[in-house]
Amino acid sequence: MSRLRAALPLILLVLAGLALFGSGLLDRLHPEQLVAHQDQLRAEIDSAPWVSRIAYIGLLTLAMATGIPGTIVVIFAGGFAFGVVEATLYSSIGVTLGSLILYLASRYAFGSGSRHPPAIVEKLQHGFAHHPVSYTLFLRFVPVVPFGLVTVSLAWLRCPLWLFIGATFLGGTVMLIFETSVGAGLSTAISHSGKIGPSLLLSHEVLLPLGGLALLALVPLLIQRVAGLMRQRRALRGE
Repeated sequence: MSRLRAALPLILLVLAGLALFGSGLLDRLHPEQLVAHQDQLRAEIDSAPWVSRIAYIGLLTLAMATGIPGTIVVIFAGGFAFGVVEATLYSSIGVTLGSLILYLASRYAFGSGSRHPPAIVEKLQHGFAHHPVSYTLFLRFVPVVPFGLVTVSLAWLRCPLWLFIGATFLGGTVMLIFETSVGAGLSTAISHSGKIGPSLLLSHEVLLPLGGLALLALVPLLIQRVAGLMRQRRALRGE
């Protein structure tokens, strides 16, 4: 019974995520839907500017707290609706708050973490144990695995709260700059071309941030390659 009570917050988050995913709300935030209903979206934001911003932060917080897939769609929508600067600020708040909720619920559910960890945690355990600060920052800055999965793994590893919050805010913001830029670029491309179509994805306003995200995703492979070369050189020198 005590174990079930400890897992209850995490179970409730999972149920909330399933409800959010099944509601179809995220489908309405896909780029094609935003483009098709952009006039209505602008009118709603203009009529209730603060409510719309608070609602966006709340939605992203809920999405991040539940760990459901597709949260990037919400972030794209934020960039489309509010622009890069505002959307990055609001998204940083939502991502940090949502991740903190998931972290606390997971840490409470896992207790001392004495039980056998999942496979993904075992893979991260060695690096975290030797270099907790640099390793946590690396996991947040570089999209090695999904954001929510990293959050749960860091909770199991008993990552210090201050380190988790700092790394989540800093690393999350770096990714958010590129992600919100995609949504903002889509909005800018529409205002320049005055038409909707597949050609929007080929505009430089959208291609540049997409390219940035692609390069960011290649960073782990680059680091792994460099580390492999360094190990080979050390082996040749007999170190």
